[in-house]
Amino acid sequence: MIRNRIREHRARLGMSQDELAKLTGVRRETIGNLEKGRYNPSLVLAWNIAAVFGVTIEEVFTVEADG
Repeated sequence: MIRNRIREHRARLGMSQDELAKLTGVRRETIGNLEKGRYNPSLVLAWNIAAVFGVTIEEVFTVEADG
């Protein structure tokens, strides 16, 4: 399972889901679904999100064993 800290990083920057979506080229709903764990990002999207936040991918996304 992939966990993320998107909401935390957005809050740090005072950024809305809509703003992050526009900066990464996806819909706001995609960001919401990512934050809720309903969707796993492509590598390109994960890279773009981390770049917007100015951090590494590992600082936003972590992989945890299921179960």
